[in-house]
Formats: sequence, C-alpha cells, structure tokens
Amino acid sequence: MEPAAGRAGGLAVKRIRQLKRMWWRLSVAAGFAVAEHARNRFALVLAVFYIPFWLAMEHWFVDPAPVRFLLRTTGHQVTVDGNRLTMVSGAINAVTLIVGFMMFMTTYKSRAFDRRLVLAGYPRVPLLIAKVTAMVLAATATAAYATAVICWYWDPVRPVLLAAGVFTAAVGYGGIGIALGAFLRSELEGLFVIIMTSLLDTMLQNPVSNPSANKDGVQFLPGYGPTQVSVAAGFTATTPYGQLLLGPVWFAAMWLLATAAFRLRTRDHRHAPHGVPG
Repeated sequence: MEPAAGRAGGLAVKRIRQLKRMWWRLSVAAGFAVAEHARNRFALVLAVFYIPFWLAMEHWFVDPAPVRFLLRTTGHQVTVDGNRLTMVSGAINAVTLIVGFMMFMTTYKSRAFDRRLVLAGYPRVPLLIAKVTAMVLAATATAAYATAVICWYWDPVRPVLLAAGVFTAAVGYGGIGIALGAFLRSELEGLFVIIMTSLLDTMLQNPVSNPSANKDGVQFLPGYGPTQVSVAAGFTATTPYGQLLLGPVWFAAMWLLATAAFRLRTRDHRHAPHGVPG
C-alpha cells in the first residue's frame, strides 16, 4: 500500500510541476504578445482617435431618415434611424479594422521568432494561446470603447448586448488577421485585405449604403452575425443567440487554418529520414 501511495503522490507532484511550468510558459508568452501590441503605436492611435472621429463624422453627416433593416433571426424588417444604424456599422467597421490589423501585424512580425522558439523546444500551445489572450483583451477594450462612444450620442436599447455584438466582430476579424499574418508576405498586403474586407462587409449589410442589403448571401460575410446582434441590441428587445456565435465561429475557422500553417512552418526537418520531408 505504501509504495502505491508513494507513486500516486509522486505522480501528483509531477503533475503539479507540469501545470506550473505550463502556466509560467503561457504567462511569459502572453506577456510578450501583449507587449507586442503595446509597441504597435499606430494601432493604439487608431483605437484612441479613429473610433470617435469616425463615429462623429457619421453622426454629423449621415441622414437620420428612417430605413428598413431585416432582422433575419425573426424574419421581420424593423424601421430604424439611418444615422444611428450607420454609427453601429461604423463601430463594427472601426473595431474590425483595428483588431484585424493588430493581430495581422503581431502574427506577421513574430513568425520567424516563434519558429525559432519552437525549434529550440518551446511548446507551441502557449504561443498559440498567448495570441488568443492578447486578441481577446484588444477586442474587449476596443468594443467597450466604441460602445461608449455610441452611447455618448444616443441611448441604445441594450448597450451591453451591443458591446457583445461589436466584440464578436472584433474577434472574428482578429482570427482573419491571424490567418493573414500566417500566409501573406508583406505588411501592405495584409493591411489592404483587412481594409477592403471590412469596408465591403459593413457597406453591403447597411441599407443606407446598400438598398439591397436584405438579399440572400450576406449571411456568408464575416460581419453578418455581429451586425445582426448589434442592430438588434441597439433598436429592439430581440436577442439573436445564433448570430451571437457567428463571430467566434469565424475566429475558430481562421485560427485553425493559421494553426495548421504554424505547425507546418515549425516542423523540425533535421530528424527526417534522408530524402523524406519532415
């Protein structure tokens, strides 16, 4: 009995040490990821100044005439203030640009460093989780800030749900930024793709800029779920639970794609048999 108890105690101690080691590695990796975002001064300036500037321009210049918006979770069209609707779309556009750009830059710039870390023996999992942690922090901060700016101009029906909708948009584009950072070869390419994707995404779903926004097909856009949630939160008492998950689904799909590329890029070819790729 005593030897068995001793082995069990030894395994428990070993497990605790492994967990502590993993937590330390994750903390270090997350610290580096957050520090990388903090050094991205252009993204920080965008977050602080672009969001209020963009929403102020829309508040001042967009016609407040009523428009019809299709809430697909209920199948009904609701009449909303065009000015306020455009501010919701503008908030989504702003946070997707900022978080998508931040995640692209940190992924793009850290590719070579991450590969050296993995080949030197650093586990992949903490590096991947650290990027997600930094993205969640950035998405939370930008979504809360954008929602606060909206609330400065008018009172959404449910500001907390509105913030959640904007957050899911940031998360979805954070995943897109990670995927682009894993594949594209220049900063200009990533910036162009993120800008054009976000602008087209929000423009096509806003009936102010696109009178045919209720056509089928917009459901496949990355910002569809967040837009439905945010508009429902701003103007109605409806909660589109299914659409609330679409932003995270986009993130998961892009993150898995980037993770596969990361694993292939960090494979150690030194121990492969001669003539056989590792």
